[in-house]
Parts: sequence; structure tokens; C-alpha cells
Amino acid sequence: MNIVNLTPHDIVVIAEDGTEFRRYPASGTIARAASITEIIGELDGVPVARQQFGEVSDLPDPEPGTVYLVSLVVGQALKGQRNDLYGADTSPEGAIRDAEGRIVGTRRLVKY
Repeated sequence: MNIVNLTPHDIVVIAEDGTEFRRYPASGTIARAASITEIIGELDGVPVARQQFGEVSDLPDPEPGTVYLVSLVVGQALKGQRNDLYGADTSPEGAIRDAEGRIVGTRRLVKY
């Protein structure tokens, strides 16, 4: 299985014992989803926007035996449209954080 990381940073999977289990280095190509922002009103004098994600760029066509690690935004933009997209689980249950609260790893991957 060929796993290509299309995010701007390494994805590190941490084992239950706290050690690094897998590291997927950033490939140098970053898949991105365009965003469209529309102001839809105000809440307590603060502008409120609705954001939608549009066309995805720099995502290779599907290849047999290859999966792609992508950002949550790209994964959500294409959810259900492809069978080869995964990402780091950054939910409270999946993310591993350092003392300052920054994500430094994940316990698992998610499928989009």
C-alpha cells in the first residue's frame, strides 16, 4: 500500500504506550479546497459568515494501491466521492497534544 501525505506537515501516529508508531512525512504537495465566504447577517453586532468549500486542487487522480492523507477540509469537501482519502483524527479522542495544547500526533486515522 502506497500512502501519500498531502498535508503540509508530517502525520504522526502514537501507540497506546505513547511511542511513535508510524510517521507519514509530508510529500511536498498540498491538496487544498477553495473556500467561498458569504456574510449572512449579524449576531450581537458581529458579522456572521457562512463558509462553503469548493473545488479541490493538487489532489492526484485515484491510483490502485495508493491512498492519500488529506486535511479535514479536503476530506469534508470530497466526503463520499472517493474511496482513497484519509486523514489524522484530530477529535478530542484522537489527537495527542503537548503541554501547550498543540497537536503533535494522533491515535488513529479517519476515512472520508
